[in-house]
Amino acid sequence: MVRRVQPGRLSLVEFPADDPERARKFWGGLLGSELSERRGGEGAGWQTRSGEPTVGVHARGQGPGDSFSLPYFEVDDIAAAQELVVELGGTLVHPVEQWAICRDSEGSPFALAAARP
Repeated sequence: MVRRVQPGRLSLVEFPADDPERARKFWGGLLGSELSERRGGEGAGWQTRSGEPTVGVHARGQGPGDSFSLPYFEVDDIAAAQELVVELGGTLVHPVEQWAICRDSEGSPFALAAARP
């Protein structure tokens, strides 16, 4: 199963979405963590409440942070993680042995990196 980025590496990664509900399903399934509605002061959208980094989804807009993100997520099994991306409606853009550039269900780019032994 997919392992999140190690604590301390990233604190928040935002993903804009044309269909926020579909994106919440994608990211919740990939990370094994529910994305709940944000609270006061956190902005619009949804985010994880456990683990690090915090992953957020918001409706795509016109601002500079609303285009795309490219965070790297360390995974224990790169092949299984790539299969899960496709199963959840994402695509593999550039998969190689140790890492893969992907797009989520909304077309936002991200990367998977094989955990180091």
